[in-house]
Amino acid sequence: MDEELRSLTERLRRESGATAAYERLAGATDLDELADVLTESGQPLWARELAAFRLGLAGDPRAFEALVLLLNHRDPPRCSSAAYALARLDDPRTARAAATLATNERRVAYALHPVRLLVELRAPESVPALITTLRRRLRPHDPYRRVALACVEGLGALGDDRARPVLKDALAHPVLAEAAVHALARIPRQR
Repeated sequence: MDEELRSLTERLRRESGATAAYERLAGATDLDELADVLTESGQPLWARELAAFRLGLAGDPRAFEALVLLLNHRDPPRCSSAAYALARLDDPRTARAAATLATNERRVAYALHPVRLLVELRAPESVPALITTLRRRLRPHDPYRRVALACVEGLGALGDDRARPVLKDALAHPVLAEAAVHALARIPRQR
């Protein structure tokens, strides 16, 4: 069992109170049964998360909407597990959804996991979304430095020359300067 799945199952087992309903859902092998949890009314959040995660790992597109909602949740562990499942779902809508969440200024407090997912996906939407998000974080006294740092590191990992101007701007911010130097060093020089 991989670490993300182990962490999720332990967290949701505690959250559910290790009920028989949890054990049944955790052991379910029928994808239709898992998908039904996403549409039935009255299902607790832990059940929806577990079903969406397992469907995502199985590559079932019925998980997409629930996983995107969880990616933008106020609870970081839920965001993390949703990002993990979305990266493995291989749904063509994922990058666009992550870019929308990463660039939504009203939800910027929850943008860390969408930013990291964009880096992992390496999709055409990734660099423009990270540039937009980072540029907004470079305003004086911006409280979302973790999001800014994730953008700087992600742009370095992606190595796209379009990021060079915003990374140079990040050099002026003490919290980001060292990471920006490393990110700029990872971008190949244009000839």
